[in-house]
Amino acid sequence: MVVVGDLMTDAVARAFHPLARGSDTPASVIMYGGGSAANVAAWLALEGTETALIGRRGADIAGRTREMELMGYGIDARMVMDPERATGTCVVMITHRGDRTMLSDPGANAALQPEDLPRDVFGPDGHLHVSGYTLINEGSRRAARVALRFARENGMSISVDGGSHAPLERAGAEAFLDWTSGARLLFANKEQAAVLTGRDDPDAAAKVLTAWFPNIVIKLGDEGALWASKAREGTIRVPAEPVEPSPGSIGAGDAFVAGFLPPWLSGKHPKDALISAQRLAARALHQPGARPDLG
Repeated sequence: MVVVGDLMTDAVARAFHPLARGSDTPASVIMYGGGSAANVAAWLALEGTETALIGRRGADIAGRTREMELMGYGIDARMVMDPERATGTCVVMITHRGDRTMLSDPGANAALQPEDLPRDVFGPDGHLHVSGYTLINEGSRRAARVALRFARENGMSISVDGGSHAPLERAGAEAFLDWTSGARLLFANKEQAAVLTGRDDPDAAAKVLTAWFPNIVIKLGDEGALWASKAREGTIRVPAEPVEPSPGSIGAGDAFVAGFLPPWLSGKHPKDALISAQRLAARALHQPGARPDLG
């Protein structure tokens, strides 16, 4: 499994009371390893999948720490050190009610270049997963598109995800669909699917998206998830596992991707892959941060 995309530090700030605008609010602030691509790679590796992560980090302590964490999961970390840009950082603001807002500085991620891509990891027996953030970000887009081309040329299967709905909307649905041409599978949540199709109903959005992608998975939060295919009518739905989330949990969607891909690629029924994905997402919700806890 080859994953291309973002490596970040997540600064998770959880407020204990309503935000006092212009003043102080008691909170818990904890730093974790993050980045959608790195999170997917970590969960894949934890589940026993041989995984390589291609990305870019800063020449700073944060970057060195984040790369060491990746190696701790058993990931083949193909990280290029950027001499000028800092390692990416995302401030995750969690209100006292649990609402999440992200302030993201991609840092070195935004400078990923085609020459950063190691050709030896692209082979006919592999699968490429590209983070939507890497495509949406103008600075790293060319590298992401070259990675997709390498994968197509080497006969790899390909999946992509929608990143985040606000930057996806700024980039434009038509452009994103063009950039991801040739992908076998798209992961999106309800908001991203609506941006790409103009349809608020997930089933209707999935039907529209099968015109571009042979397979679609739409994450529906506490309503579960659905799978749709160009080859068959209707959708397959699986409910979410009941779970009381940890107050600082983030990144369950990345764990979902890592739970879905191995069984689906091995030929298991999409329903079984969805069940596996929900299981891993539930595990992610049980813990703070976006990565598996190795403690």
